Amino acid sequence: MILTNDMIKDNLKDYSNKNTKISREVKKGNLIKLKNGLYETDSSVNGYLLAGSIYGPSYLSFDFALAYYGLIPEKVTTFTSATCNKKKKKIYSNQFGTFLYRDIPKEVYPFGVKVVEENNYTYQIATPEKALCDKLYTLSPIKNMKELENVLFEDLRIDIDEFNKLNLYDIEKISKFYHSTNLDLLYKYVRRKENE
Repeated sequence: MILTNDMIKDNLKDYSNKNTKISREVKKGNLIKLKNGLYETDSSVNGYLLAGSIYGPSYLSFDFALAYYGLIPEKVTTFTSATCNKKKKKIYSNQFGTFLYRDIPKEVYPFGVKVVEENNYTYQIATPEKALCDKLYTLSPIKNMKELENVLFEDLRIDIDEFNKLNLYDIEKISKFYHSTNLDLLYKYVRRKENE
């Protein structure tokens, strides 16, 4: 269970030095520090369940979500999340892993995100289509369709069968909100595939 400093202190009304008690509980392993003022009580919880609480608002996306959906073959060990209006990358490390947060445009932030409940935790994760769009947004500008295909299927190693299962309408709907040449190319690419 995720607990804030204030939640813990509310339960420690009988203690004169609440901070000392919290420090002792951390040393004993009863509280695991996620970041300043935020703790987890279960050492075996999966890190992705904690990502949205560590820094937010945010949702899991980019490489983590692409691997989660089987679009890329690599096992991703960093919990990558999208934020907006933060202006810079943010990284947190704790015993659950490394958590990386990076901005996407505010206009596209609310689209293509689903809420999942798992083991009494709630987290947000991009749909496969949104995760791909978020990832392409972070890459250097791509010049043409051929280069886009190379980036998708050679560099990122996107599984072609999984790519073909993506909802092209969803990609078309959200790609324009990024104001990115990479997403403009993706939009044209999926339109072309639709017409084949």
